[in-house]
Amino acid sequence: MFDQAKLDALRIARDQWEETTLHRTLAKMPERRADFTTLSGTPVERLYTPLDVAELDYERDLGFPGEYPFTRGVHATGHRGKLWTMRLFAGFGTAEETNARYRYLLDQGNMGLSVAFDLATLMGYDTDSPEALGEFGKCGVAVSSLLDMEILFDHIPLADVSTSMTINSPAAVIWAFYIAAAEKQGVSMDRLRGTLQNDILKEYIAQKEYIFPPEPSMRLVTDTIEFGTHHLPQWNTISISGYHIREAGSTSAQELAFTLIDGLEYVRWALKRGLAIDDFAPRLSFFFNVHNDFFEEIAKLRAARRIWAREMRETFGAKDQRSWLMRFHTQTSGASLTAQQPEINIVRVAIQALAAVLGGAQSLHTNSMDEALALPSEKAATIALRTQQIIAHESGVTNTIDPLGGSYFLEKLTDDMEAEVYRTIKQVESLGGVLPAIEKGYFQGEIADAAFRYQRELDRNAKIMVGVNDYADPDAKLEIPILEMDPQGYQRQLARLHKLRQERDNERVNTSLAALRHAARESSNLMPFILDAARSYATLQEIMDVFRAEFGIYEESNVI
Repeated sequence: MFDQAKLDALRIARDQWEETTLHRTLAKMPERRADFTTLSGTPVERLYTPLDVAELDYERDLGFPGEYPFTRGVHATGHRGKLWTMRLFAGFGTAEETNARYRYLLDQGNMGLSVAFDLATLMGYDTDSPEALGEFGKCGVAVSSLLDMEILFDHIPLADVSTSMTINSPAAVIWAFYIAAAEKQGVSMDRLRGTLQNDILKEYIAQKEYIFPPEPSMRLVTDTIEFGTHHLPQWNTISISGYHIREAGSTSAQELAFTLIDGLEYVRWALKRGLAIDDFAPRLSFFFNVHNDFFEEIAKLRAARRIWAREMRETFGAKDQRSWLMRFHTQTSGASLTAQQPEINIVRVAIQALAAVLGGAQSLHTNSMDEALALPSEKAATIALRTQQIIAHESGVTNTIDPLGGSYFLEKLTDDMEAEVYRTIKQVESLGGVLPAIEKGYFQGEIADAAFRYQRELDRNAKIMVGVNDYADPDAKLEIPILEMDPQGYQRQLARLHKLRQERDNERVNTSLAALRHAARESSNLMPFILDAARSYATLQEIMDVFRAEFGIYEESNVI
C-alpha cells in the first residue's frame, strides 16, 4: 500500500529523529519504565509508522465494511445504520424476581434479554437436589422446569424480544423449556430470536461447568445446531465463547485463538453430521471479553472477523457471504472489577465498552459497578445501561465506521494478533486436534501459565490495578446499595417443585423420559425427545439424569 521509495525515506527520517529529538528528550526525562507491554504482555513500541505496516494490502487485509474480509465490520453502515443490541445479563433468586428485573430493564431501554442461571441449573440439578443446597439464586435465576420458564417470561412477548441464555451442559434442555414456554404464549419456534451459549468445549478449557464426557457433549451440541437449522431459522444455536477463557486468566491472543479453534471444531462436527456449511454457518455466533487494554481489545475483535471470514471461505468453502460473517456479543470484563473503591469500576466499564463499540460489536453487556461484591442492584444495572446509551448518543464514535482503522499501531496489533492465532492453531493441530488437546491439558495449562504471569506482574507492581496495588484508600467506606433477594424465595421454589410433581401427568412424564433414554442409546437427534419431556413438565434434573446414566460423568485429568 506504500511506495517503497517513500518508505526508505521515512526509515532514514525515523532514524534521524531517534538520534536527535528523541535522544535529547530521553537524556532530560527518561521514560517511566524500561519496557511497555499490553495487558497480555505483548511488547509495545515507542512509535508506530507506515514502516510497521509496510506489508499491509488494503483490499486483502482491510477491505470495506460489509465486504470480505470484514476487518472493518460486518455491516456496510456500521453503527450509523443500527446500534448494537444493549443486552444486560441478569438473573437472581426466583423466576418472579428476575421477571421483574427484566421488565424494568426493558422499560429503561434494554434492547434484548440475557439470562443468568444459578449454579444448580448450570449443573443440571433441580433446586431441591442435595447437590444444589446453598446455591439457590446466588449467581443467577433458578429454572428447574417449564413452569419456572413460563414465570420467568410472564408478560414478556417472546415473539418480540431477542433472548440470550448463558447455559452450556444443560443447554438443550433449557432451550426446550424456552421453546415450550413460547408455545404456551402461542409463538411458534420459527418466530423465536435469540442465542444459546451452548459452548461445551470452553467448559473443558476454562469454566469447568461440564457434566458429560466430550464426545456425548458434542453430540448434544450438534443436535441443537441441526434442530435449529431446520426449525428455528432466526436462532443462534451456539455462542462460541472466549469470555470465560479470558476470565480464567488467558491473554487476549489466547482468548481469540482458543475461541476460533473451538468454532472450527463445531463446524467440523456439523459437517460430519451431514449439514451443508451454508445452511448452519450463518447462525453461528461468538462472545468475547473486552478487558482494560483499549487498543489490544479492538485489535482482537478486528482480527477475529478477518480470520473467521478467511477460514469459512477458503478452508470450508462456504459460498454464502452470511457464512463468512463473524457476529459477536461482547461483555466487559468481570475479572477486572474490584471490590475496593467499587465506584471506579464505572470508569473501567466505560473504557471497555468503548473498545467493544469501536471494535464493531453487534451486542454488548456492560458490567455493573457492584459485581465484585454481589449480583447487580437495580441502581448499578441502570448506570451500566446508561453507560452504553451515552456512548451511543453522546460520544460521537458511532458517526463513522471503524474510526480507528488505519492507525499504524492498531493495524500492527491486528496483524500480530492474527499471526499469534495461527501459531496456536498449528500447535493444537500438532497435538491431534481440539479434544486430544483438552485431554492432554494443553489449553488449561496455557491459561494457568498466563494467569500466573499476570498475577506476578501485579504482585511486583509491574502492572497497576488502581485501588488494589496502588492508589489504595484503606479508609474508604462502602456507600453503594447491595442487592437483597426475597428471603422466602427458596421456600416458594421448593413448594412450587413439590406441587408440580404432584399435579402433572406423571405417566406422561415417565413415558417421555423412557423415550429419551432409548433415543440416547441410538443415534437419533435428541431435541424432539427433550422437547417432549419438557412439555410434559419433566424437570431439568429428571432429564439430565437420563443423560448422566447413559453418557457418564466426566472427570478432568490433573494439569501439571
